[in-house]
Amino acid sequence: MYEGPVQDLIDELGKLPGVGPKSAQRIAFHLLSVEPPEIDRLQAALQKVRDGVRFCAVCGTVSDGDLCRICADPRRDRTMICVVEEPKDVQAIERTREFRGRYHVLGGALDPLSGVGPDQLRIRELLTRIGNQDDGVDVAEVIIATDPNTEGEATATYLVRMLRDFPGLTVTRLASGLPMGGDLEFADELTLGRALSGRRAL
Repeated sequence: MYEGPVQDLIDELGKLPGVGPKSAQRIAFHLLSVEPPEIDRLQAALQKVRDGVRFCAVCGTVSDGDLCRICADPRRDRTMICVVEEPKDVQAIERTREFRGRYHVLGGALDPLSGVGPDQLRIRELLTRIGNQDDGVDVAEVIIATDPNTEGEATATYLVRMLRDFPGLTVTRLASGLPMGGDLEFADELTLGRALSGRRAL
């Protein structure tokens, strides 16, 4: 245990996801060794995140205005909506350069044990968005891209139930299975099972 502000800093850094006690200590002592202008830049960046970051009024991802750059882009395909759990998932899909539609960020996944039900997620907003057309354009396909874990699967199943009554709407799920370059012997049963059930003709 260190004294005063140093221990307070280590404690706060240790609360960040993926930062354990040793990493928090390393970061804290790194910050103690840098020049004051670097600390000022970090402090300013944190201040901007706290005061300036908003969420897109349409899709719910982080934005510095009422609309994010994707929802404001008229070249994006408005007939397709990809549903993801968190804003970081939007960036992951964007890096592929394969999807030209728009997004909808749920803000998490269903997790009854942690008290996260449908009302805590942006599911109602998704249904309203599809029902009222997206900027006057009918949504033809919703791609469910929740994580392939228990909570993500539960969320996907719930969304399929909610969306099946929309006429003419196609609901798809991201394919999952074996990664390229992987070995069968190292795949777990769930991954291998999903790969088998999602097999396609060549």
